Amino acid sequence: MPDSNTTDFTNPSTFILMGIPGLEADHVWISILFCTMYIIAILGSFTILFIVKTEPSLHEPMFYFLCMLAVTDLVMSTSIVPKMLSIFWFNSREIDFSACLTQLYFLHCASAMESGIGVAMAFDRYVAICHPLRHSTILTNPMVAKIGLAVLLRSGLLVVPLPVLIRQWPYCRTNVIPESFCSHIAILKLACADTRASSYYGLFVLFCVMVLDVILIAVSYTQILRAIFSLPIKDARLKTLRTCGSHLCSISSFYIPGLLSSLLYRFGQNVPLYFHILISNMCFLLPPMLNPVIYGVGTKQIRNSLLRLVTHKGP
Repeated sequence: MPDSNTTDFTNPSTFILMGIPGLEADHVWISILFCTMYIIAILGSFTILFIVKTEPSLHEPMFYFLCMLAVTDLVMSTSIVPKMLSIFWFNSREIDFSACLTQLYFLHCASAMESGIGVAMAFDRYVAICHPLRHSTILTNPMVAKIGLAVLLRSGLLVVPLPVLIRQWPYCRTNVIPESFCSHIAILKLACADTRASSYYGLFVLFCVMVLDVILIAVSYTQILRAIFSLPIKDARLKTLRTCGSHLCSISSFYIPGLLSSLLYRFGQNVPLYFHILISNMCFLLPPMLNPVIYGVGTKQIRNSLLRLVTHKGP
């Protein structure tokens, strides 16, 4: 029987995920870390959703966007962690070709949504600080719903061509993916055809989502900082600046691992493969874990509501 890893095929029925090559002996310990991060992400996100739903005082644009972020974090982490744990714990490395493409779609869609929600939250902070008297008239509930729908449609539609294009390529080298999940770049490397169309479109999505979103966030915070430093009282400046702290920490936890992963891919040829894969995993595991912690600790309204929930005290 021919080796399934080297047999010529046009569309493989399955791919083989290798986990983290080079750290096989540490897979159990890594799995404990990833499982802990996943549990924190799940519990934290559901706690945020529950608190915002049950606390009428939190029915505001900022917290609606936070709920969108929590749902996105649930999708992002659940797209990869269960399969990763099955690799580490049960050596279940096979993944169906269609399931691999589905995982790729939801991962990239959730990532694009995370970035878009970051822009929406930056816009909310801009309106709240630079135009406080118009905040309630600009960010009405219908407007928040439209922004959320726009973020969803942009992410969903932009990412659709990625798996569609990948399905078109012939695969005649191997069906082994030396990673713990189905990433766009890793699958393209297995194709035995000119995949420039996929590569160029991937760069187009990266520009339309990440680059433009970073620019929009930077513009928003430029205006926010100008408004803050124009305040005559130092205490007022610090208090206003603190209202942006949670959002700045959240977008940093999302963009910094992604930037580091991109730099390693472009310039880290001498960096061990397992380090590339670990950083790539952190791009999808770190934000879902940190966001509930950041907003739970850093946002006074959520913190107070959580304390009332834990201590069973009334408002």
